Amino acid sequence: MNDLPFGFSSSDDSNDRDKGKGKDNGAGGDGAQGGPGPGNPFGFAMGDGGAIDPSQLGQLFSQLGNMFSGMGSGMASGGSGPVNYEVAANLARQQIGAFTPMLEKEHRAVADAVRLAEVWLDEQTTMPAGITTTAAWTPVDWLENSMPTWRQLCDPIAEQMAKTMDTGLPEEAKAFAGPMMAMIGQLSGTMYGTQLGQGLGQLAGDVLTSTDIGLPLAPDRTGVLLPQAIAKFAEGLDLPAQEIVVFLAAREAAHIRLFSHVPWLKQRLLATVEEYARGIRIDLGGLQDMATGIDPQELLTNPGKIEELMGSAASFEPETTPAQQAALSRLETLLALIEGWVELVVSNALGDRIPSTAALTETMRRRRASGGPAEQTFATLIGMDLRPRKLREAAALWRSLTDASDLTVRDGVWGHPDLLPDADDLDNPAGFIDRVIGGDVSGIDDAIAELERQFTDRDENDGDKKDGDKKDGDKKDGDTGDDDA
Repeated sequence: MNDLPFGFSSSDDSNDRDKGKGKDNGAGGDGAQGGPGPGNPFGFAMGDGGAIDPSQLGQLFSQLGNMFSGMGSGMASGGSGPVNYEVAANLARQQIGAFTPMLEKEHRAVADAVRLAEVWLDEQTTMPAGITTTAAWTPVDWLENSMPTWRQLCDPIAEQMAKTMDTGLPEEAKAFAGPMMAMIGQLSGTMYGTQLGQGLGQLAGDVLTSTDIGLPLAPDRTGVLLPQAIAKFAEGLDLPAQEIVVFLAAREAAHIRLFSHVPWLKQRLLATVEEYARGIRIDLGGLQDMATGIDPQELLTNPGKIEELMGSAASFEPETTPAQQAALSRLETLLALIEGWVELVVSNALGDRIPSTAALTETMRRRRASGGPAEQTFATLIGMDLRPRKLREAAALWRSLTDASDLTVRDGVWGHPDLLPDADDLDNPAGFIDRVIGGDVSGIDDAIAELERQFTDRDENDGDKKDGDKKDGDKKDGDTGDDDA
């Protein structure tokens, strides 16, 4: 779209040319002619049939050098821990390529949009404003500021994967595949960092706000919009640009209200991911086949084989256990409850003020359904498919609870994790609402009946004990009398 409000500007031809230059330098590309891209991420120059002739051998090593130099010093240092985040950050920056630095007018624009949204949100929730600082971020700003949260998300999964790969093979298999296992062990952190870096590079150009994946990635109480991504998002919509910006600012502000005033929420999300990670089990049969099927000569003559090996080592196919499935269900439900609450609050706050609110709300739903940033993130990290059906059901539950009670009761449900609805409640919202507003007292009656039974049993036991003590006392008195006689 043209003429975006609040100082937002869409990409122009010069930016496109800059991006094109970045791609030529290895920052990205479609890989159609041997350049880097989804099908050929390391940019190997392939000959006919995927092989190279001796004259191309120097080019092969040159390309390998470029690949590892693109990973930067992080590859040389090796990093520490289960994931090499230096490699991840360097590859993500390379994939981001050229971007437009933020000007002061963009920062003022974000502050203006958030300030307006906060005033309207005050009428639709009892949670006070959570934003104290605002900012406009470039994709690189998003990458750098979000990295601490990625560490919390990725470390438990990568640690469990490494542990499984180390202990999962029988001893004879370890001895047989020893050299290959040693190499994979040394490179596992780099390979996971490579996979993460590619994913973050893609996400950095797509996320619209700091909470777009369902987790707050900015510093505490900081509201963030990403103008470059918003401009791209707006170009596909025939809607007023100003309304789009304020709508997204309201979503960001609503998310941060929730996370600021429900202190256990973010940690509960991260803990659920960690709970899932603890149960990861990997079928290493394919790894054994890979270890025994490597021809060193092929690695020199077929650069695609190196790419294939790195991709195979970086990817995994975990076996989902019942405990993991339960953790995934809880995570999916919690994310849906967050998104549903935000959707309801924003729709109610903006519906009478911004005509395109309903259309934008449906656009965000379709974005989720087609695989938005949240879906990409959790699918890449833990293989979870966040179903849009749950989002609609969560929004409907919050709306029904609001209609049946008031804002205080609805927002009070976030007071403790045990008060939140679960997946069954999303399927039967009427039962949950009855419990919350006191219409269903069967649970209380049962609890009172149980207490009464316990008191009755205790009284009876005390009575029996007193009767026994009295009989013992009579017996002792009788015994004393016989002795005296």
